[in-house]
Amino acid sequence: MAFEQLKIALTMLMDEIAKRPEDAHILQEQLREKISEFKTLGLPVPEDIQALEDALEHDPENIIYPKL
Repeated sequence: MAFEQLKIALTMLMDEIAKRPEDAHILQEQLREKISEFKTLGLPVPEDIQALEDALEHDPENIIYPKL
């Protein structure tokens, strides 16, 4: 998958996270998989995506995406 296609997939995933906060943990795992694809292909991970992943990783109280 080309860099632009991966970026589009990430954007779509981010939209899903925003629409379905109750599924944030499932979607977060999908986000990790996409980030892994970037790294496997030697592509740079967009800074905003990496920052979000880091924030979600360090959000034990679900402040970013509280459970509904």
